[in-house]
Amino acid sequence: MVTLLLAAIGKQKKDQCRDYSITIKGAKNIFFIDEKNVQQLLMAATGGKIKGQPLASINLHQLEELLEDNNWINDAELYFDNRDVLHITVTEREPVARIFTTAGTSYYIDSSGQRMPLSDKMSARVPVFTGFPEGKKPTVKDSILLEEVKTTAEFIINDPFWMAQVSQIDITADRNFEMISVVGNHLVKLGNGEDIAQKFHRLFVFYDEVLGKTGFDKYKIIDAEYAGQVIGVKESSNSKIDLAQLRLNVDKLLQQAKQMENDTSTMTQKIIKKPTIQMDSLTAEKKKITKPAETSIKRPSSPNPVKSFLKPDEKKVPKAVMPKKVNGE
Repeated sequence: MVTLLLAAIGKQKKDQCRDYSITIKGAKNIFFIDEKNVQQLLMAATGGKIKGQPLASINLHQLEELLEDNNWINDAELYFDNRDVLHITVTEREPVARIFTTAGTSYYIDSSGQRMPLSDKMSARVPVFTGFPEGKKPTVKDSILLEEVKTTAEFIINDPFWMAQVSQIDITADRNFEMISVVGNHLVKLGNGEDIAQKFHRLFVFYDEVLGKTGFDKYKIIDAEYAGQVIGVKESSNSKIDLAQLRLNVDKLLQQAKQMENDTSTMTQKIIKKPTIQMDSLTAEKKKITKPAETSIKRPSSPNPVKSFLKPDEKKVPKAVMPKKVNGE
């Protein structure tokens, strides 16, 4: 046994690496590194060409650690076969989301939440999140938010409908999510990243039962963050310009009603009622959809699932009607 062991050690010292083989594994065969990148890393570590290096001088464990330090490599395995050929198998890390920070920097994150740099070779088709807080040192809140981003991104990636419908998700100052849709001129409020699957399910039901019949531009804001309900808002209540114009329109109606109060008592009663109706119609902009329980909805099987929901918009009804002129006024 000792003789055989010594002979094997002696043979290893004499033998050289005759050749090498590099295999790269990645998600859906989309690679951000290539064989040339791996070869350059190995040559830098061995101080020269891999082929022809003595086997005893090649530390396989050290080379594996060196490769795994690369931002794009998740795992590396190296071994020699009985013909002294070095086999290198590299598994890439898979990006699940692209993040844009408040400072303007951008990067990917993988399924473990680890940052990954952008690549000149390939652009990953993953959900985009904007407004992530930028700081020198990540806080506990940042770590929680990053985990919510990862969970939301993984849900979207695994659902073809939402991959086609979600344009991007904005992170607000209070760390909530707001989804911008591809089809339909509306903003979807999702709240934080908790129970994200249930929130998207409620939104899908709302798309199917409401927007599928009225059109995707019916509401400007859709709030799906609360359990058991979806709220549709026809006009954005956050717009200062819209609110100012609304007040001007109402004041104008009230002034006209007051001016015409001096004509006749009968006409006064009719005119006074009109601003009240318009006020109700202007303020009652929310429609509440309550579901008793979550139900499974069969998703469309068309190549572009978003298009299956599109229907012609209904004729828009004006929100405010100006009172008819009386006596030329």
